[in-house]
Amino acid sequence: MAQSRLKTLGGYLQPYWRQALLGVMALLIVNGLGVYIPLLIREAIDQLQVAFQFGQVLRYVLLMLLLASVMWGVRMYSRMVLFGVGRQVEFDLKQKLFTHLLRQEPAYFAANTIGDLINRATSDVDNVRRLLGFAVLSLANTVFAYGLTLPLMLAISWRLSLLALAIYPVMLILVQLFSDKLRQQQNAVQEELSNISELIQEDVSGIALVKIYAQEDNERRAFRQLNQQLLGVNLNLARTRNTLFPILQGLSGISLLLLLWLGVGDISRGRISVGDFIALLIYVERLAFPTALLGFTITAYQRGEVSVDRIETILTVEPKIQDSPDAIALRRDQVQGEVSARGLSFTYPGCGADGAPLPPALNQVHFTIKPQETVAIVGPIGSGKSTLANAIPRLLDIAPGQLFIDGYDITRLRLHDLRAAIAYVPQESFLFSTTINNNIRYGAPDADDAAVIHAAKQAQIHPEILNFPQQYETIVGERGITLSGGQRQRTALARALLVDAPILILDDALSSVDNQTATQILHNLSEGTSRKTVIFISHQLSAAAMADRIFVMEQGVIVQMGRHEELLAVPGPYQDLWSQNQLEEVLQ
Repeated sequence: MAQSRLKTLGGYLQPYWRQALLGVMALLIVNGLGVYIPLLIREAIDQLQVAFQFGQVLRYVLLMLLLASVMWGVRMYSRMVLFGVGRQVEFDLKQKLFTHLLRQEPAYFAANTIGDLINRATSDVDNVRRLLGFAVLSLANTVFAYGLTLPLMLAISWRLSLLALAIYPVMLILVQLFSDKLRQQQNAVQEELSNISELIQEDVSGIALVKIYAQEDNERRAFRQLNQQLLGVNLNLARTRNTLFPILQGLSGISLLLLLWLGVGDISRGRISVGDFIALLIYVERLAFPTALLGFTITAYQRGEVSVDRIETILTVEPKIQDSPDAIALRRDQVQGEVSARGLSFTYPGCGADGAPLPPALNQVHFTIKPQETVAIVGPIGSGKSTLANAIPRLLDIAPGQLFIDGYDITRLRLHDLRAAIAYVPQESFLFSTTINNNIRYGAPDADDAAVIHAAKQAQIHPEILNFPQQYETIVGERGITLSGGQRQRTALARALLVDAPILILDDALSSVDNQTATQILHNLSEGTSRKTVIFISHQLSAAAMADRIFVMEQGVIVQMGRHEELLAVPGPYQDLWSQNQLEEVLQ
């Protein structure tokens, strides 16, 4: 597992290995100068003990000042380069994650909470950035410090050096003992961050609902509970770190005390000079910092290690719905608009409350919709209407050989080409927090103002837009919160109409629009030279009655098919639905 993580990290770094190598080489120069300066101090002390000359002191001071300045400049360069590599990896990972998430089917987001995905794309990526910036710099610095300093210490006095450094293996063992605990606690922190991010995201998105039902206190308590859990795991992690790091610093202080205690005796016995002893003190102190810093490096590594796993959990999930290797290209201008199903069946994954498999949402559905035909699909809630609507643009993982557009199996068509041929307005009309103009233009960003206005007129929203404060430049707020339900639906419809796709699917997309307006919209769609194949799913039977044909669905099956007059003349589900609809209109 550790090797696979290192391989993954190596893959992140691979595009920037030259910059990383330059940063590491700069660290080598820094450590080389750091090793040479104590030797210069040793030489100065030993020479000045023999004959003190102010000019000589000034020469050594200026030389050390110059070397220290060069050392500072090179160290700054190494930090900028290595931290810059970390930032580049952060940018690449965020871009890669976002692109990968865009490829996933809607079912993926139903199974994974948005807050958790956001946390992985931000907090976890940030941890990887720290790992490949700070941790790489710290680790390389530690390796060079030991590699260059230790030989010189042994050359000065192997006995004093070994005694002073004897405590350092204890420090490394201690770090190893704490590593698993740190990893587990860091993972717990990341999980709790995901939970609290999810709650914030849901509450902000549904703030109107929270206020309508006066549930502020309940949401506050729920947030407090999650926040308390996050505080608890953070305190556990801080407690572990605050136990480990002071122990490491204390142990490094003990090694310095040992050197002071034994070194004075060696000077008095003439085994080492004063200059040697001072250089040795500087070297031991020089190794104390990277050794103590090793604890922080380990923490950064533990965080990065956990985050790499959480990020790769997303990146290794291949979309269930994607182009086949031999996918067929189909230009939008070639599409006639015929939609047909041959034994279409689909069952949602999972089990019911009793543990039994869920019943089929679609069960052996057969139909053919002719080009430019308007078909209304009606039926009770849960009859499979929306499932059918989602199946046509392959928002669901439909088996091959069941759904066809112009005779082409939709699973064999390129996804981009398939969806370019379909304009789809779902039940919940999602609007972006931008202008009405930009919302309508979303599917066709290059459309001119005249085309936008024409689409708005077809969707029966243009007169109302003219009454808005800035008309088409009015900001609609998050998810279109400043618009009514009917206005949101008609704005989403205008967006679909602007794309001018040969197939239009309206999945109960006019439920918040009155019958008269809905009927007028369908009338607009069924006239003119640029007619589309329209699949209109609705509970508004008055509007559905205008369709060329009506499909009646029950329990995933089309039980009736025909024109309004034909279905009304035959006893059955449609006649019952129509009678119920007429009664509701009278009562209203």
